[in-house]
Amino acid sequence: MDRDEILYLLSHAEHVTGLLRKSDAVRHTWCGDEVHIRGIIEFSNYCCRNCLYCGLRRDNRKITRYRMAEDDIIARAIEIAAHGIRTIVLQSGDDFYFTQAMLCRIVTRIKERTGVAVTLSVGERPFEDYAAFRQAGADRYLLKYETANETLYARLHPHHTLAGRLRILDYLRNLGFQTGTGNIVGLPGQTLNDLCSDILLLGELDTDMTSIGLFLPQQDTPLSGCPCGDVPLTLKVLALARMETRNSHMPVTTALVTANPEGGLADGLRAGANVIMPDFTPEQFRKDYAIYDNKVQITPANVKEAILTVHRKVAEGPGDTLKPCR
Repeated sequence: MDRDEILYLLSHAEHVTGLLRKSDAVRHTWCGDEVHIRGIIEFSNYCCRNCLYCGLRRDNRKITRYRMAEDDIIARAIEIAAHGIRTIVLQSGDDFYFTQAMLCRIVTRIKERTGVAVTLSVGERPFEDYAAFRQAGADRYLLKYETANETLYARLHPHHTLAGRLRILDYLRNLGFQTGTGNIVGLPGQTLNDLCSDILLLGELDTDMTSIGLFLPQQDTPLSGCPCGDVPLTLKVLALARMETRNSHMPVTTALVTANPEGGLADGLRAGANVIMPDFTPEQFRKDYAIYDNKVQITPANVKEAILTVHRKVAEGPGDTLKPCR
């Protein structure tokens, strides 16, 4: 698609039903009918960054901070694998308490004990850390670029640049990681033209996984008074991203489910998603991983209910990339 076509589809609500139907057909053709379940452990909510929209930001003094012990992370990973889930996602803020050696040890222990695929989502690190994580056995790395508008990116991420983040994604791919990225719909100051650029960038990057988030404000951030992102618009962006990337794995994000607790999972699957990531963070920590307010927990039970609702089936494999060998 070209920019004019994408902008037209984003601008006209009357085309949403046909757009979602076409996107779902693309998903069926390129990804099949399996839905991959990936278990998340949010193991630390410390962060050295100061992104304006995120409740984990360094200057938020109201949040209760936590770090899971290494043995507890391993135990939770073993529990996830016991559910038959073949991918574990280790996610945190940019927390350098967890050194290169610590994270490598955690990855190696999980691989040895479970044999599952391990995805890391631990932010921007020195390049030598990424190489060490790959050597330790990490399979995938998730790093969202969030907006393709360089000016908006710089405003939301003080002292960081979009170009810098894209360089990291390129480096991760060259290391052999299956890479994931994506954007956020509804960021304050974002335009439909910006969303067009996001979708086109997703097609250009052609990553193994594409994640379409939704802006939800957090009460203790500079953007606390801003409106939530629009759910129908987010579904359209998800659908267009599916059509642009074709065989990227695409999750139904927790933000979309939080904005639409009753139908978010099923609607995301109908719009072209083929991945759901239930939260296995220990209950005592879960509420403090407050990227945004009122976060809804996705559980294995409601995951399977949503999959049955849209007449799909649970994938049995690890959900490796569907992209051809690069």
